[in-house]
Amino acid sequence: MTDSPAPLADPHLSHPAGAADAPADGPRDIVILGSTGSIGTQAVDVVLGNPDRFRVTALSAAGGRVELLAEQAHRLRVRAVAVSRADKAGELREALRARYGPAEPLPEVLAGPNAACELAASECHTVLNGITGSIGLRPTLAALEAGRTLALANKESLIVGGPLVKALAKPGQIVPVDSEHSALFQALLGGTRAEVRKLLVTASGGPFRGRSRAELRNVTPADALAHPTWAMGPVITINSATLVNKGLEVIEAHLLYDIPFDRIEVVVHPQSYIHSMVEFTDGSTLAQCGPPDMRLPIALGLGWPHRVPDAGPVFDWSTAMSWEFLPLDEEAFPSVALARHVGALGGTAPAVFNAANEECVEAFLSGGLSFTGIVDTVAAVVEEHGTPRGGGLTLEDVLDAEEWARARARELAARTVRTTGATTAEARA
Repeated sequence: MTDSPAPLADPHLSHPAGAADAPADGPRDIVILGSTGSIGTQAVDVVLGNPDRFRVTALSAAGGRVELLAEQAHRLRVRAVAVSRADKAGELREALRARYGPAEPLPEVLAGPNAACELAASECHTVLNGITGSIGLRPTLAALEAGRTLALANKESLIVGGPLVKALAKPGQIVPVDSEHSALFQALLGGTRAEVRKLLVTASGGPFRGRSRAELRNVTPADALAHPTWAMGPVITINSATLVNKGLEVIEAHLLYDIPFDRIEVVVHPQSYIHSMVEFTDGSTLAQCGPPDMRLPIALGLGWPHRVPDAGPVFDWSTAMSWEFLPLDEEAFPSVALARHVGALGGTAPAVFNAANEECVEAFLSGGLSFTGIVDTVAAVVEEHGTPRGGGLTLEDVLDAEEWARARARELAARTVRTTGATTAEARA
């Protein structure tokens, strides 16, 4: 994967001189995609706490929590609301009518797989993409093509469609919202790009830090969903337990900041207080730290280049604290090394990696795949996919690769005997 002339997320380009003095007059218009998920609900909290800074014009969600979506729409007085599941449109309209008074105009309702894309391209200043999964790619592209500032929490859209995103994004158009990449974004202000020696991406280690691979074979979904520091959705929580999430973040850091993979390191930090670090060529390391609360990077993504006062909690520096740093156990957690390999392959390989993982996580949660079988199966699918062909990547290429990877992952996962702890490789033998 070749580096582009400038990083996708450059805090220097996104922070013009004098911009930090004061926010612009009037609230900034925001569209929130994935508003009923973990990122979306916390973004709504940030907006409601800062009505002088932000105004939400539209919301989108998948459709599984229609009542919450209607409540958000009413509280925020949005112009439009969308659900990707067309069969939920009627239920959403009923929920809206129940919330709104007789004299209150109802927001426009959009439904279907392209509804989020329509909102992403609508008139606003910033689009927060908080959708989970690679289905966020199309809305990411729509927001960039429309010239909106993109507060990006949907890492999968960048990972599976990196070249497509790079081709559309203008300098400074993307502001990362993942806590790790927001931390890198801020720490990079401490020097020039040429002065960066290494990016240090921190990982909590998840609920299984310190366990061997043998000890991981028989962990249950309930075990894996018990994250020690972060409250997240089930897919992201399982990805954190396997450290697939960290592998995805390594690829994302490479794409956002154009730092080679051999200069991006993962460091285990169980407390999740330091969100990531940048090591510079003079030996100095800058770290961004704060309590593990996503409202901080969300507020920064919505308000950049301005900070939002009191966006989240702060440390009590009068209380003793201990912060630990540990090396990553790549034998027990091979997902990061696999992600580096996939990122270096480029092309459709990251899409295959991500799609296969989403299917394997679903199989694990439903009891059809062992915990270690998740990454084993993903690795098998990546190996079968092979080296991507040359030439420019298209959206159709990405979608075709994902479809193949999902089908193949389901086939391989179905052969795994979870009750015996057999891996996919063992099941294929």
